Amino acid sequence: MAHYALAHIDLTQNRSELHDLLHLTGAEVSYNVLPAGAGVPFVHRHTQNEEIYFILEGEGTLYIDGEELPLKAGDVFRIDPQGERCLRAADGDAMRFICIQAKAGSLEGFTMNDAALTQPDAKPSWL
Repeated sequence: MAHYALAHIDLTQNRSELHDLLHLTGAEVSYNVLPAGAGVPFVHRHTQNEEIYFILEGEGTLYIDGEELPLKAGDVFRIDPQGERCLRAADGDAMRFICIQAKAGSLEGFTMNDAALTQPDAKPSWL
C-alpha cells in the first residue's frame, strides 16, 4: 500500500477540492480563484472546522463578523468555526487562494514534535 497520494489539479478552474482526490482524513484543502469583482455568493460559518487562508495572488476583501478587511497577496489568516465570513476579489484583479479546513482544537502535534527520523539508508538522491 502506498503511503502517499499524488494528483494534479487544473489551475485554470475556479475551485478544486482535494479531499476526495487525495483521500484526506484530517483536513480539507481547496484551491480557489475568484475572478475580478466576483465574490463568494453567501456568508457562512462552520460548526467544527476552523479555516486557514493563504492569499497567493491578487487583492480583495474579507468580510468577517460584520467587518470588511483588505486582502493582498501574501496575507494569511485563520477564522474560528463560528466566524461569519465571505470573500470578494477586487474589481481589477482575480484573487487566488488556498483554504485549509481542520477541526478546531484537534492539532496534537506539528512539525518538530510529530516528526521521526527514518533509517539512515532511506534517503533521496540529493542527500
